[in-house]
Amino acid sequence: MPTLPAPRAQLADARLYLCTGARKAQGDLPAFLDAVLSNGVDIVQLRDKGMEAGEELEHLAVFADACRRHGKLLAVNDRADVAHAVGSDVLHLGQGDLPVPAARAILGQDVVVGRSTHAESEVDAAVAESGVDYFCTGPCWPTPTKPGRYAPGLDLVRYAASLRQDRPWFAIGGIDAGNLDEVLAAGARRVVVVRALTEAADPAAATAELAGRIRSFGR
Repeated sequence: MPTLPAPRAQLADARLYLCTGARKAQGDLPAFLDAVLSNGVDIVQLRDKGMEAGEELEHLAVFADACRRHGKLLAVNDRADVAHAVGSDVLHLGQGDLPVPAARAILGQDVVVGRSTHAESEVDAAVAESGVDYFCTGPCWPTPTKPGRYAPGLDLVRYAASLRQDRPWFAIGGIDAGNLDEVLAAGARRVVVVRALTEAADPAAATAELAGRIRSFGR
């Protein structure tokens, strides 16, 4: 297997980030991961709320194997201990999660750390905070994955784009093939998706379409 770039170098080139459950109902997790990772997903995160750590580690072993084979980044949500145990490339932290210095104390300096932001002040903090490698801004639209959460919309995407800073950032929240152009026009060049791929009839084709449109935008 060829030597891969360091995670931060891969992050710099990443455009499409997928959050997905373990697909227990479908029973097709390995095939699904192969389909999306071979067609343009750069980062994949297991997001399955309420799962005990032991079960999460079992599913993450499948994610880790797929990411190694495809040369893509594996992300863990919220839990630095789980990220350490599975050897993930990325830990994503919400505003109420473990502080970044505490996560770094567990994971060291090589793991990529991301932050969720939902307001201009949180974007400003993520841009300035030591130890943060990227941030996500949204939700762009209300989404059932975060029921009841206020959606700041595309204005927050425009704000993040207006800062013209070097830290990678992703738009998130209700993004799909139907509204992707609006998100890109607002200034995002990286996006996080969930249902656009997890509910797609053909995940491989849906991934290839989204990834191609993101990378070709503005050319």
